[in-house]
Parts: sequence; C-alpha cells; structure tokens
Amino acid sequence: MVSVDQSASALEPGAVARAHRAIEPLHAHMYFAPEHDERFSDLGLRPGRMSYFAGRAAPMGAVGAGVVTATFYNFSPSLVAHMIPRAWTLASPEQVVATRWDVARASLTRLLGEDAAGSPEMTELAGLLREACTVLSPEGRPLYAGHADLAWPDEPLLQVWHGATLLREHRGDGHIAALLHADLNGLEALITHTATGRGFTLPGAKATRGWSDEEWAAESAALIERGLLDDAGLTTEGKDLRARIEAETDVLSADPWLFLGPERTARVTELGKGFARLLVAGGAFSPEVFATGR
Repeated sequence: MVSVDQSASALEPGAVARAHRAIEPLHAHMYFAPEHDERFSDLGLRPGRMSYFAGRAAPMGAVGAGVVTATFYNFSPSLVAHMIPRAWTLASPEQVVATRWDVARASLTRLLGEDAAGSPEMTELAGLLREACTVLSPEGRPLYAGHADLAWPDEPLLQVWHGATLLREHRGDGHIAALLHADLNGLEALITHTATGRGFTLPGAKATRGWSDEEWAAESAALIERGLLDDAGLTTEGKDLRARIEAETDVLSADPWLFLGPERTARVTELGKGFARLLVAGGAFSPEVFATGR
C-alpha cells in the first residue's frame, strides 16, 4: 500500500478522487435505470431495494442479511433483512449476475446512445480500466472480491461497466475501513456525508437507506454530543473528520491510478467525464435523490 506522500508525489493532488468521480456514474447509474427493476422483476425479484441488494450482492453468492448489511454498511439492518435472504428463494445468484450484465448493456446503450456506446473512446476506456484493475487485491475487500471473481466480458461497453464496478467496490471497501477508523457506524456515516451537501439529499438518504426518523434523530443527537454536528450542519470538527476520511479513502484506492500514471489517469478522467455528462443529460440521476454537489 502506498503512503500519502508517495501518492501525492506521483499524482497531482485530487487526481485519485477526480478519477473516481469521473467513472463512478458509469456503474451507479444502473440502480436508477428503469431497466433495472424491469428485468429483475421479470426474474422474480421485487423491484426497488430487493433488486438492488440482490444485484450488488450476487457476486458474493447467496449470502445472508448480515453479510449484506456489513458490506453495504449504511443501510438499515431491518430493511436488508426484509429482502435478504428471501431474494435467493426467488432467483439464484447466478441468474441475478447474468441479468445484471443485460441491465448494464441496455441502460448504458439507451443513455449514452449507440454511437457513444460503440465508440473508439469506449474501447480505449475499457482498455485503461482493465489495466488499472490488474493491481487491485482482494485482502480485506469482500465486496470487491466477489465481483473480481467474475470473468471479464468480451464487449468494450461491458468491460467499462465491469472495470468501473471493480474500482468502485474496491474503493468502497476501503472507505468502510476509513469510516471504522473514524468511529462512525453506518448511520452516522450516512448522516455526516449527507450533511456535507454532496451525494444524497436528506429525503433521498432516508428513503433509500431505510432508517426511521427516530433512528436518524437518535444518531444525530449522538453526533452532536461528539461535537461533529450542530443545528447548522457539520461543525468544524465534523468537516475536518469527513475530509480526513476522504483523504484516507483516496490513499487506500490510489494503487490503480499510480499504476496507470498521471497521463493515463488524466485520460481516464477525461473519458469518464465525457460519458458521465451524457448519462446526466439523459436523466440518469434524479435531483430529488442527489444534491447538486454530487
């Protein structure tokens, strides 16, 4: 694992985070695409949270609610338990994984358009992401490890989606380690992240993560006691803590970008941003769910 000094000297400040933000929409758009619920419903899963939990967890096998709660981190355990393991009685993990590839292909083609989806730039990005993923390792990264066991698809469009998925889940596992280091449980992590004004809106966070108003209020009170939150939002200490978490997450996810080097990392960022703009223009992400700072 590289140190902060090593990563800072090899790449421009913020390069790791910029690369992540550029390619992450290529994965995450799926969860808001109509194809997602349509095709998983055809498989027998309930639309919404069940399809999401099953789709993202399926590469790990028919895991229980505890594993999903642990690896997804900021969802209400009661919400997860309503969906898992019942999902595996409706569709096998293998069926879910196969359907997920179909959803990725359909949603990306629709949102990007056939010209962009089949463009030389897509093929170029596929090659860069696949190369970046060669240095990822599974130790302590269970959600990434499950996805890394899947074979790479043949078509560039799905290679981009798979590469973005591997990089995203690898970073996510590292992010959980940083949250644990900061002594933030799943709900506390969600509350403080929402308070930054980036990512989920407050209604979006509550609606998608399954926490009750009472649970949200209790954990908010605990954060106030710790001096991380007040009536205006994050305190100075809270902002500093979130900044340290993001910096630690960047260090823990820097290896693929250090491997590619500054020029190719910048190229990934450029290509990813271009495709992400098409996704946003196509209405991939609702402003009711995500804050403008996303």
